[in-house]
Amino acid sequence: MRILSYILIVIIIGLGISFALLNSGSVSINYYVGHRTMPLSLLLAMVFTIGSLLGVFVGLWLLLKIKLKNYRLKQRLKLAEKEIENLRAIPLQDKH
Repeated sequence: MRILSYILIVIIIGLGISFALLNSGSVSINYYVGHRTMPLSLLLAMVFTIGSLLGVFVGLWLLLKIKLKNYRLKQRLKLAEKEIENLRAIPLQDKH
């Protein structure tokens, strides 16, 4: 199993190197305060990394939001179950 993971890592590194070699042309990036020239492969890797990180942060934020809502609903359920149990324990009184 360890050999398989090493082979997979070598394949990924090889694909990364071949991608960098195929996209080695320089690209000029103009932004509001200046400009910069960098290889296309580096730019694509940076944009992919930034997009992945943003996706992870948004996903974690949504997950945290859902977990918090789930926790609040469980607390309300416990309170409702406790109230029902207390109501069942009260003896019925008939005033007729």
